[in-house]
Order: sequence, then structure tokens, then C-alpha cells
Amino acid sequence: MGLLDHLEELRRRVLVSLLAILALTAVALIFSDTLLKVLLAPSGGLHLNAFSLMDGFLIRFRIALYLGVAVAFPIWGYELYRFIAPGLQERERQAVLPGLLASTGLFILGVIFGYVLLRTMIRVMVSFFPPEVAFLPVADDYLSFVVFFLLACGVAFQLPVVLTILVQLRILSVSILKKQRKIAYFVLFVFAEIVTPVTDPIVAPLVVLIPLVILYEGSIIAGVRIEKRRLKNAKASQEVTVTGK
Repeated sequence: MGLLDHLEELRRRVLVSLLAILALTAVALIFSDTLLKVLLAPSGGLHLNAFSLMDGFLIRFRIALYLGVAVAFPIWGYELYRFIAPGLQERERQAVLPGLLASTGLFILGVIFGYVLLRTMIRVMVSFFPPEVAFLPVADDYLSFVVFFLLACGVAFQLPVVLTILVQLRILSVSILKKQRKIAYFVLFVFAEIVTPVTDPIVAPLVVLIPLVILYEGSIIAGVRIEKRRLKNAKASQEVTVTGK
């Protein structure tokens, strides 16, 4: 394909992705009241405040847009894959497409996990305020924090997908993943500390850290299976070559 053909294909795939995001955002906007109730549920009955005339619409639109982008991920992710697929080798295509499918499920699982933790986190954070200080939660700040935390958990749960694809592409090996366990666990613990801003610096981050460690170990197990299958295919190829001679 020439440069103009590539640009035309890119334009078409971007257009399809944007239309999918806009359509799902519009649907989410219709159900914005329900979405707001879901996001407010972990607050424990906090009364949120807004100080701008446009905040009511902007809050609803922002939440709908976040959900639209997230729900449309299978569409724009597939369009991205189809655009780069011609430039990938066969083993790279075999690694990327299943990764996109697994990524969707793990992202949803991570968001659910984060949502379960939210109520406890918010309750502890509100308890920081002394009786002399009146806490007036701003709607935009609260919703930004909730969305950030849920997205962070969803992204964190992509760990096994990323590591498995890197092993499949031979950028990483299982031996490296095993050798760097301590460093990986430390990085995961730092991440858990960042996304759990509570007074307890140990127990609360451990609640986030434990599933991430399980996902990391799951990546190693998946990597072992990939390398075994790769070795088996290599041996079979050698046997066919010897038999042919």
C-alpha cells in the first residue's frame, strides 16, 4: 500500500472508532443519573457540592465520555489491531489479538475490584478531617478521584496481558520474570501505595498488592506454557527437516 492508501485506511479506522465512542457516550449520557448513583454509592452518603453553573452538564458528560471510551475499547482496539496487523509477523499477530480479548475481561475485573475497595478508602480518608474542619466535598473532585482510581485498577490488571505478549514476542523470557521477582514486587507495592492513600501504609496496599502478585505469577505460568509450546514446535520442525533430508 502507498502512503495515501495508508492515510485513507487510518482515517477510516479513526472515524469508525470515534463514531463508536460518540454513540456509546450518547447512550451513557441517557443513563447518566444511574451512573452518578453508582459512582456516589461508595461515598457513604456524602453530599457533594458544585460551584459553577455548567458543572451539572459537564459532570454528566465527562462520566458518559469515560464510560463511552471504556465500553468502546473492543471496537477501537480492534480497529487499531487491523491497522497495524499487516506490518506484524504471524507470531506477533497470534500474540496481539488474544491479548486484546483478555485485556477487556481483565480491565472489567480490575474496575470491579477497585469499586469494591472504594467505600473503605473514602471512609478512611474522610476520617482524616478533625471536627474543627468542615468538609465540603466538591462533586468534580470526588468524581475525578473515583474515576482515576477505577481506571488505575483496570490498567493495573493488564499486567499479565502485557507480560504474556512480551514473552510471546520474545522481548522478555520467563527466566527474566522469575529472576526479577523482587524488583517487580517492589514496583507493584509502590503502585499499591500510590492508589491507596489511607493512613495504614501496610494493610491497605497489601489488599491491592496481593491480586497484582497473583496476576504476575499467572503471567509466569502463561509464559512457561508459551515457551514449552515454542520448544515443541521447534523440535517438530527439526524432525520434519531431518525426515525430509
